[in-house]
Amino acid sequence: MGGGLLVAGTTSDAGKSVVTAGICRWLVRQGVSVAPFKAQNMSLNSFVTREGAEIGRAQAMQAAAARVEPTALMNPVLLKPGSDRSSQVVLLGKPVGELSARGYHSGRQEQLLGTVTDCLAELRRTHDAVICEGAGSPAEINLRRTDIVNMGIARAARIPVVVVGDIDRGGVFASFFGTTALLSEEDQALVAGYLVNKFRGDVTLLEPGLEMLRGLTGRATYGVLPYAHGLGIDEEDGLRVSLRGAVRESVVAPPAGEDILRVAVCAVPLMSNFTDVDALAAEPGVVVRFVDRPEELADADLVVLPGTRGTVRALAWLRERGLADAVVRRAAEGRPVLGICGGFQMLGERIEDEVESRAGTVDGLGLLPVRVRFAVEKTLARPTGAALGEPVEGYEIHHGVAEVVGGDEEFLDGCRAGAVWGTHWHGSLESDGFRRAFLREVARAAGRRFVPAPDTRFGALREEQLDRLGDLIEEHADTKALLRLIEEGVPEGLPFVPPGAP
Repeated sequence: MGGGLLVAGTTSDAGKSVVTAGICRWLVRQGVSVAPFKAQNMSLNSFVTREGAEIGRAQAMQAAAARVEPTALMNPVLLKPGSDRSSQVVLLGKPVGELSARGYHSGRQEQLLGTVTDCLAELRRTHDAVICEGAGSPAEINLRRTDIVNMGIARAARIPVVVVGDIDRGGVFASFFGTTALLSEEDQALVAGYLVNKFRGDVTLLEPGLEMLRGLTGRATYGVLPYAHGLGIDEEDGLRVSLRGAVRESVVAPPAGEDILRVAVCAVPLMSNFTDVDALAAEPGVVVRFVDRPEELADADLVVLPGTRGTVRALAWLRERGLADAVVRRAAEGRPVLGICGGFQMLGERIEDEVESRAGTVDGLGLLPVRVRFAVEKTLARPTGAALGEPVEGYEIHHGVAEVVGGDEEFLDGCRAGAVWGTHWHGSLESDGFRRAFLREVARAAGRRFVPAPDTRFGALREEQLDRLGDLIEEHADTKALLRLIEEGVPEGLPFVPPGAP
């Protein structure tokens, strides 16, 4: 068995995904064969592996950090919310049904522990090290009995735990102490120490607090990572639409042409794979923003309807807010619109859905000659092809089956009609030549003197960002101590911090 480490967090969004990716990149640069792992992920941002399995995009990003091909073993359980109370359960890359939160935590989750431990064991058998990511907080005492992603997997696999805390939120010392003190004695025995994330300022001012924390818990802090802007990694949660997932949060390079291009992405409910627009945001002179009001489309050169886990619900939302009428008007004026996956389905003539919403037949926006019927079986694919004279790669994740009955031309298995494009392919804009050709088409239709930069390489930008994550770990964490944890396990004699789990 290879070594292992679980990166837990005091809260959601404490930085577990970033730290896990950073440790993976640091290790692989040292010549260590490493793989990421997250037993259970809840996310609408997913990816399709080469064998046709659906996993969280964060794990695909971490696999890129580790320079390995992503597989279903790295994220055996993926939950895709369909409402506030239920999610689609994806097991080993394939959907197996819908479950309410109560139904999942009332027994189904416990049944999956053997599956996730087997996946972790296989990764440890084939790699020198596996860096696991937890979910939420390990101190969610109401869910501990059925936990398979935090202390549940750590106990089952006997791997050490480092807890990450976001100091930018404040209260990080209380969070570290409280997280530890709410764990059982058996769970605490695996918590080796802490890692401070998103620190701003003089680290020497923090050191007395870290010493006091060690005195209170008997555990070391393995590093203080500085606040880093524009890390540009794939986000797990599509509800946060601040474009923090963009590769470049603020592009310093001026546009290559005389004009900029403005892109408005409709922030539909249950938005999925909003990372599709990251490649647009990486282009100098392209300004991408998420919108939810019709007036915000007025100055947009391109409007994007993104993917969604609830196509019919998102279509109703567009109509309720007046966004649907605004999109139809701009299409009639010959102003560019792009629909991706669920967005493509909404642009069609009609949707027959007895699977996702069970709403029956619903009229689409009627901007593309497409009829959509939802199938029980989900399409999971990694298509390749060409459009606008350029090679394109993408991935598909959808229940809707589109029948194209007209249009001006085929477009990535979808179609184009006038200045309206639609496709089921996620990730197509990451193909550099195609992205530039598409932006030239948008600029022409929008009457903008915008010229795509000739040297923007999205894959290279991603690699730069992953190297930045590795640098954060290498320069600001106690890497020797982390390596000992991974290779040797938890130090002996860690004290119990009362009161423990209730």
